[in-house]
Amino acid sequence: MSTIEVTSPFDGSVVGEVPFSTVEEVQAAIDLASDTFLDHENHMPKHKRVEILEKVAEIMSSQVDELTKLCASEGGKPWVDSQVEVHRAINGVKLAIEAMGSQEGKEIAMGHTASSANRMAYTFKEPIGVVAAISAFNHPFNLAVHQVIPALAVGCPVVIKPATQTPMSAIKLVEILEEAGLPKGWAQAVVCDRTGGELLATSEKVDFLTFIGSGAVGWYLNSKVSNGTRVALEHGGVAPVIVEADADIDDLIPSIGKGGFYHAGQVCVSVQRIYVHESIVDEVASRLSDYASKLVVGDQLDPKTEVGPLINHNETNRVEQWVNEAVTKGGKILTGGKRITDSTFEPTVILNPSDDALVSTKEVFGPVVCIYSYSDIEQAFDRANGLEVSFQAAVFTKNIDTALRAVKRLNGTAVMVNDHTAFRVDWMPFGGAKASGLGLGGIHHSMEEMTNEKMMVIKSPVL
Repeated sequence: MSTIEVTSPFDGSVVGEVPFSTVEEVQAAIDLASDTFLDHENHMPKHKRVEILEKVAEIMSSQVDELTKLCASEGGKPWVDSQVEVHRAINGVKLAIEAMGSQEGKEIAMGHTASSANRMAYTFKEPIGVVAAISAFNHPFNLAVHQVIPALAVGCPVVIKPATQTPMSAIKLVEILEEAGLPKGWAQAVVCDRTGGELLATSEKVDFLTFIGSGAVGWYLNSKVSNGTRVALEHGGVAPVIVEADADIDDLIPSIGKGGFYHAGQVCVSVQRIYVHESIVDEVASRLSDYASKLVVGDQLDPKTEVGPLINHNETNRVEQWVNEAVTKGGKILTGGKRITDSTFEPTVILNPSDDALVSTKEVFGPVVCIYSYSDIEQAFDRANGLEVSFQAAVFTKNIDTALRAVKRLNGTAVMVNDHTAFRVDWMPFGGAKASGLGLGGIHHSMEEMTNEKMMVIKSPVL
């Protein structure tokens, strides 16, 4: 089997080496997962799954520093945020265990027509089958947990293809599962090229595809899956924030700042477009720029670093090009605007770029936020809703009526009131609409997606 080197996004140093699977090896993994699911004699009962997942949480809890270094080294997220990611992953496993005890069906009413007399009916949940998971680079360990653990919790074998830039975290998760007693065939990680990834997604032996990543790739795969394969897609957004004149500026600056520059903006719900009432736009712009200018940019393994590198040099080049284009289209750089090294870019605030600039219409996925002035909130809603994406949005105001109006008017699957768009806890529903995705994530929501509802109807003359 061939291997590939995994390098640090910050300085290109080699941080690991992993096997690289051929198309034939990907097919073998799919076959093993399918055979495992169909092997009813060796079915893994729920209590055994609970026992394994409890052991997984225990192992992960004993390796927090090791797992933090692994995530940070390959993904570029600063140490403190990578540590939060690991703790979230541990909590995700615990959430899955809790959700296993609350999965339930319901009684379907019978007897209210003559044709349904003498019958009782109940529904219950069954695992959907083989799960194919294609993951993204930006949260390499926690995303793997969100795709793999729900599948195992409901009794589905899973094959995960992590991003080739950050494969070690998913591989480590599979190793921990096996250490915890998970039998072979239930969880496999394959690092492969796009041909192998497409085979995994579109195989007729796959019953559920969970994809996190590029919208172009996700929607393409959605069009190619086999008949009957259920699909969940999680893409990006161009997260809008409305800041009304009565907003608490002291509170919103660190909130928006964190939401915009966390993981160098490489988050699908990062704050990107901030629409600020004209009466306070100068103050908000000045204070957010001051906040951004003081952030420490550098090596993700340095505990003092607040903003790490972009995932690769091409991304740094792209962000630089988009920022330069924003300037040519009327945007004013208030802070930042330039690359620091091949891998790092200054936290950047742009005032009033045109609505047709790339930074206004596309997901930057970099440390760039844009501020736009508005006079009428309805105008701000229209501009915020002007794109085909729809994920999380936010409004800052002290007026409850304005907040409720924003919740109703803003396109988004979630609207945060007086909080940034990147807020998330792992038991809440999480997913995009329109071009931003399909289906819902969140541990127990994924478990629901990965099950089928079956109904049992009992006929008896004594009923």
